[in-house]
Order: sequence, then C-alpha cells, then structure tokens
Amino acid sequence: MSSVFTKIINGDIPGRFVWSDDQCVGFLSINPLGPGHTLVVPREEVDEWLDASPELNEHIAGVARLIGRAIRDVWTPPRVGTMIAGFEVPHMHVHVFPAWDMTAFDFANAAADTDATEQDAHAESLRAALKGHGHGEFVPES
Repeated sequence: MSSVFTKIINGDIPGRFVWSDDQCVGFLSINPLGPGHTLVVPREEVDEWLDASPELNEHIAGVARLIGRAIRDVWTPPRVGTMIAGFEVPHMHVHVFPAWDMTAFDFANAAADTDATEQDAHAESLRAALKGHGHGEFVPES
C-alpha cells in the first residue's frame, strides 16, 4: 500500500514542492516546526533510513543540506535543524527546519493549523533561494 508521501509525490494529494529530482522530493510539512519546514522524501518507498542504500542516504542528506542553506538564507535562524523521526509516516523522510532554540525540535510545538497563503509564500521563498543558489533545474514551479 502506498504511503501518504507516495500519494503526494504522485500528485494524488497536493503538496508544496520546493525540490524534485529523480531520487527525492522536498515539500513543506503540513505541521511545521517553523517557517519553511521541509520534508526531504525519497521517491522509493523505504520505511526506515537504515534500510535505504548508502547512496540514497547520501543523496537525501545532500539535498537536505541544500534546502537547509536556503532556509538559513531566507529566515536567518541561529541554526537549521534536521531530524529523522519516522513515527508519523512509514516512509523515510528528513525534516529540515529553522531553529531558534531547542524547542524547535519538539513536535509538540508543531503548528496544528497553517495559513495556506503563508505556506505558499514560504514555499515560494525557498524556491527562489534554491534557484538563487544555482539549483533551478531541481526547483519545480509552484
């Protein structure tokens, strides 16, 4: 059975994509820990990151780093956090988000409701930053 992330990747469920290549995608979280909180998700349905190939893990980490740099440039937090939790959806994904302090790493602080217009603006800001960093070929249109 396909995961909810596979349905988003396939376009069956809408997503705010900021990255797309042949191995993975990046889209905004529906319960963000902060502005621009992005999930980097492999196209391959891998449950746990430990089960992914070393090459896929390396690629996902590299994309997370590029998105993290874009988050840092747009929102200028003191840190950009990454986390692999894996309990929410049984499909490997890396959370990349701005962190102003350690509370940013607590999912109890994730937004339950988001403003669609604000989320669209966050996605557009990340897409613009990624394009500005020279990664336009991997940045989908809104």
